[in-house]
Amino acid sequence: MTRINQLVKFNIKPEHYEGVKAALIEDKKEEDNMNPTIETMMQRRTIRRYTDQPVTNETMEKLYNVIEGTQSWGNTQCWEIVDVQDKKLRKQLQATLPPKNPSYKAIADAPRLLAVCARKGRSGYIEDKIVNKHGDWYMYDLGLMTQNLCLAAHSLGLGTVVVGWYDLEEAERILNCPDGVEVVTLIPMGYRAQKGHVPTHRPVADFVHTNTF
Repeated sequence: MTRINQLVKFNIKPEHYEGVKAALIEDKKEEDNMNPTIETMMQRRTIRRYTDQPVTNETMEKLYNVIEGTQSWGNTQCWEIVDVQDKKLRKQLQATLPPKNPSYKAIADAPRLLAVCARKGRSGYIEDKIVNKHGDWYMYDLGLMTQNLCLAAHSLGLGTVVVGWYDLEEAERILNCPDGVEVVTLIPMGYRAQKGHVPTHRPVADFVHTNTF
């Protein structure tokens, strides 16, 4: 809690205390200088419970524009998005998850469900040849796109969860994926009905190395 919030909470008038005005000015500077992009990155959490408020097509169009602008290997843009609206298809996709998957209910209950797919044989290729030992680069590109999507959704008040524990081949059959297209993640989305858990993260000193390991 900033000093400003503390003063408001306890109904303390700044003019009563020597130096409080300077502290308030300093707090205001800190708040004004807060980078909104970094703030969004730090605040976004996995959300599995949503309100009943619908997510409009206009809002989805904003998110699709973010996907369109995402960088990718050679601008190959290997992603394909399926907006799954049919309730029967939702139930079928839900059945591809084990019931103990914490996102099981969200697949059917979320106002929106996106299936994020990859068109193989594009990313990581130059002149139709893989040039990286990691092979097809689509997982990296979809990671970039998914992060952009989820951060943009958070900035619009939406919550998301990236689901990877399910029967991918069955999901591909349900969604009628053509040859060369694979389902990678399912992303339930809606207006947040929970705050989200803040996990413990590795400290910077554990993963940043200088020059070599």
